[in-house]
Amino acid sequence: MANEGGTWIMRGLGWNDPYRIRTWQELVSWVKEVGFLPLFANEIEGFSAEEHVSPDYWWTGDRDQDPWEWREIIAASHEVAYGKFFDKKAGFISIEWLPYFANSRRSGYDFDSRWEDGHATRREKKIMDFFIGQDEDGDSVFKDIHILSTDLKKQAGFGKGGEKNYPGVITQLQMETYLVISDFHRRENKRGEEYGMPVSILLPPETIWGYEAVTAAYEEKPAESWQRLINRVEELYPDADRQDIIRLIGKEPEE
Repeated sequence: MANEGGTWIMRGLGWNDPYRIRTWQELVSWVKEVGFLPLFANEIEGFSAEEHVSPDYWWTGDRDQDPWEWREIIAASHEVAYGKFFDKKAGFISIEWLPYFANSRRSGYDFDSRWEDGHATRREKKIMDFFIGQDEDGDSVFKDIHILSTDLKKQAGFGKGGEKNYPGVITQLQMETYLVISDFHRRENKRGEEYGMPVSILLPPETIWGYEAVTAAYEEKPAESWQRLINRVEELYPDADRQDIIRLIGKEPEE
């Protein structure tokens, strides 16, 4: 996606191009094949969903052809993870590669440990408290609570007269893989009628895929997981500039 003279231009492939991705299922299959994929074009040529779909159907509302609609379907399918994972922008991660992102981005910390060691902010804690509780033994448990992001904002004390920068905090929690976008729903009025644009529903990935699956790479050093991610992009795009790769994957975790 590029801004040319004030107009957003979508990249993509021709309608009859045999390599064009034609369905959301094909997009999911490709994400599983490559491991992870930004939604929109970036500095690494070819490393996005945008560049492999038709540029003609974005934001048309056509569930069969609109990649913007596909992202909602894919998020709800839970076949891959969806969220703002790449330089604070949207993209997909396969369940196979999610543990390496989690270990690298979290530096091996579960959120409660991150908070206890002073590496999480108070604003992050106020949001994560909605999703993480404690059992009778005092161990952390993930709550399967489905709440619209707009409602979460209010209930966590953000907005007018409260905490600031809710979008930034939510984005950071996604970048750290403590939250993913699990679905989209429209708001309802007092009569139960839906209205407005779809709103995201956030959940910890552990709630969806299980703690063991998400943290499977904790046994290795975060820097090793980070290097796996770098190596994968270099394998797929050998001509990519290393600094461009790091911009998308993130800086190497400190020991």
